[in-house]
Amino acid sequence: MSLKVYQYPKCGTCKKALKWLDEHKVDYESIHIVDNPPSKEELASLIEKSGLPAKKFFNTSGKKYRELGLKDKIKEASSEEMMDWLASDGMLIKRPIVTDGDRVTVGFKEDSFEQAWHS
Repeated sequence: MSLKVYQYPKCGTCKKALKWLDEHKVDYESIHIVDNPPSKEELASLIEKSGLPAKKFFNTSGKKYRELGLKDKIKEASSEEMMDWLASDGMLIKRPIVTDGDRVTVGFKEDSFEQAWHS
């Protein structure tokens, strides 16, 4: 199965991740995270498979995150509330999210890509 990459074309981190995948000849399906954000159910699955807490899926440096004042709200929020926020707007989601259906990486760090996606 090829990877699914939830990404935003203007995102510098996403460009680096796609370049890495291309250079390592890894097949992937690119999904525009704003036009086609993951559903709440998909997010729940991605979060569970990543082994990371839901708050790690937020784009904390994004304008929308600041506008909604999520920095303070997130401390008290349930995982249900966090998934509602994430599913409501692709710009709130940290990117890229890469998955093969079993494993999930969030963001781009070359060493984690090397471990997860280099065959």
